[in-house]
Amino acid sequence: MLDETRPKLIGARVKRVEDPRLLTGTGFFTDDHLPESTLHLALLRSDHAHATIGAIDLDAARAMPGVVAVFTAADLAASVRPMQAPSRMKDYRMTTMTVLADRKVRHVGEPVVAVVAIDRYLAEDAVRAIDVQYEDLPAAVDPEAALAADAPLLHEQLGTNVILAREFTRGEVDTTFAAAPVVVGGRFRFRRKTALPIETRACLAEIDRRTRTLTLHSATQVPGIVRDALAELLDLPASTLRVIAPDVGGGFGSKTTVYAEEVLVCALARTLNRPIKYTSDRLEDLVSTTQSFDEIVDAKLALDQDGTILALSADVIGDIGAYSIYPWTATLEPVQVVSFLPGPYRVPAYRGRVRGVSTPKVPMGPYRGVGRPPSTFVMERLIDMGARKLGIDPADLRERNLVREDEFPYRAPSGLIWDKSAFLPCLRLARDKLNYDSLRGWQQQARASGRWIGIGVASYAELTGIGSKIPAAPGMPVNTGTETATIRIDASGAVTAIFGTASHGQGLETTLAQIVAEELGVRFEDVRVIQGDTSDRTYSTGSYASRSAVLAGGAATLSARAVREQLLRAASHFLEAATEDLDIAHSRVVVRGTDKAISVRDIARRVYIDFGRNPKELQQELEATKLYDPFVGTTSSATHIAVVEIDPTTYHVQVLRYVVAEDCGRIINPLVVDGQVHGGVAQGIGAALLEEIVYNEAGQLLTGSLLDYLAPSAPEVPKMDVLHAQSESPSTLGGYRGMGEGGTIGAPAAIANAVSDALAPLGLEVMELPITPDRIFRMLRSRRDASTPPA
Repeated sequence: MLDETRPKLIGARVKRVEDPRLLTGTGFFTDDHLPESTLHLALLRSDHAHATIGAIDLDAARAMPGVVAVFTAADLAASVRPMQAPSRMKDYRMTTMTVLADRKVRHVGEPVVAVVAIDRYLAEDAVRAIDVQYEDLPAAVDPEAALAADAPLLHEQLGTNVILAREFTRGEVDTTFAAAPVVVGGRFRFRRKTALPIETRACLAEIDRRTRTLTLHSATQVPGIVRDALAELLDLPASTLRVIAPDVGGGFGSKTTVYAEEVLVCALARTLNRPIKYTSDRLEDLVSTTQSFDEIVDAKLALDQDGTILALSADVIGDIGAYSIYPWTATLEPVQVVSFLPGPYRVPAYRGRVRGVSTPKVPMGPYRGVGRPPSTFVMERLIDMGARKLGIDPADLRERNLVREDEFPYRAPSGLIWDKSAFLPCLRLARDKLNYDSLRGWQQQARASGRWIGIGVASYAELTGIGSKIPAAPGMPVNTGTETATIRIDASGAVTAIFGTASHGQGLETTLAQIVAEELGVRFEDVRVIQGDTSDRTYSTGSYASRSAVLAGGAATLSARAVREQLLRAASHFLEAATEDLDIAHSRVVVRGTDKAISVRDIARRVYIDFGRNPKELQQELEATKLYDPFVGTTSSATHIAVVEIDPTTYHVQVLRYVVAEDCGRIINPLVVDGQVHGGVAQGIGAALLEEIVYNEAGQLLTGSLLDYLAPSAPEVPKMDVLHAQSESPSTLGGYRGMGEGGTIGAPAAIANAVSDALAPLGLEVMELPITPDRIFRMLRSRRDASTPPA
């Protein structure tokens, strides 16, 4: 009797199929692509934050050896439309951004002149020969200064620097605060940072001279969105455009924006009829790739005497930078701060206001977590502040206020709907792993011996895998809530699965192949996953917002089930058995309880090659395309607990222990999930302790190299314990939840609370991230100065 057991691949620790090529240097990235006769693009970027552009002397550059062409905004005005990101959201104002600055620059690093030469070195030499006359304009670099009535305007036609405004309200907020026995709050600041992927941005455009189609190779997370944007901005049919995202060396959200350089290389390739290539260096990346998490939050929390949350209020100022990013709009980050601020807690009354303010800085864009790291930081700090004031353990206070199992689905006060997720189980898992009560006892002993030890807890919830009902950015007219999968079996029996997603390091080739193989009943090694190429999809977007496992996994499930039915019908005919007596395992269709079987390869061969001899109902390809829409999406949640120690001499913060208990639903591949958590926490540690984009009062970037912008390395990232609640989602096909962003959401808040806990005996609270040694020193000095009586 044949083995009829279908292999369980979903949930298995399958090694990533991507790794052999990536680890042996045989991966293929955009910068590896070099067609014959390629020309190279270099950009003269503004070194002024806010200035009008006067005369531009291009003669010396044009005369230099190897220079093919030099372009300014005027040269492209007729062929490239400005980037204007629309939104249906009330109180949103649309900015206009041209691919080269037109008459005015609005941030350091904005491209002004494009030079095309036979190699990048000559192009860079020519850039240095260009002379641009600027006339400086006043610059309101601080977002609060930009709110003033007399502040200089970046976009004069708008009449204001406030690009967006939004408010969420539920309940009697002012009345509740007035009567509340306990109120805590203050001003919080989450400083600006950048994603810093190991591969900087790169793009190459080429024209097929035979078909006149334009292909863009780009290190992007969103090839579908880029293709549709190019069709709009270049006024071309999408059928003549193809966008390919090959191997991509990280993105973390920063490669979801449509950038001027991508549009520029396409426009210049059309003009010059030659391939045009651009790869940014690290300085360019730091002065031109979108930045994130730049919010000032005035917030307060009301509680009763037993620690029950009564009300929450917040006023948020988001520094959106110089432009509203295309196509997501400037609403993406700041609005999510107030949307997610109440977190996984029962909050009866809430008011959250946000204003997005334009300043002369690199535009704010998505970064892993999008708005939730700042909102979680603020809410979790408020919870800890309330616990300290009430004399309640911070973990106990969370347990009293987290949404309970019998309260799902729960409508948060901002209108978000949490489907059933393991809010309380995650907190309890993390506490148990650390033996939390004993850990608190050890902390007291350590403090008695002079050590500055802190324990920080942070719980959060996020929407993942959002469907068509909820736009990724408020009011943005782009469908980001569906995904399509095509699965086909060729005459050799090989399975090809085609998706609109685009992997940038998160192991999608492996996880999607696991879903297809298990649902179809074939061997894992028989499945090939294709993604990141718009030629295979009528409509697609890409990979972002923790959507790929949920949406692409759902589409894969539907398509695989459809193809499985086709295989069973064919096998039923060939084996002369009823379909209900058949099963597929190990790429073979077997008749249950017998030795009768046929391989998928033989079925495919007979379906295709013996086409004419098959009955009418079998005269079809073994192929199916299905669209999946989770409609709303699902809730992912976690609790992070960090243990830190502060050196009382240097004020260096060391993370001693770190535990994550998370619920990402049904786990497809534990190796991939744990790797995602580890990477996210590492980036969250960077946001908490190290990473900060700094501009001076004139708008000049002071952190333009990795000597100045500090990212975490191996010594800063502790060994961590990762636990899984695995509460299957009730609202997604397969029970999957997204999980790629959670580490960056929970870690900053957990570490901030741990550092605050370590400093609590000194009467200090962490209100700003990153909490660097310098900031700790300044906090201590301010405390000493305040307590020193005047002479």
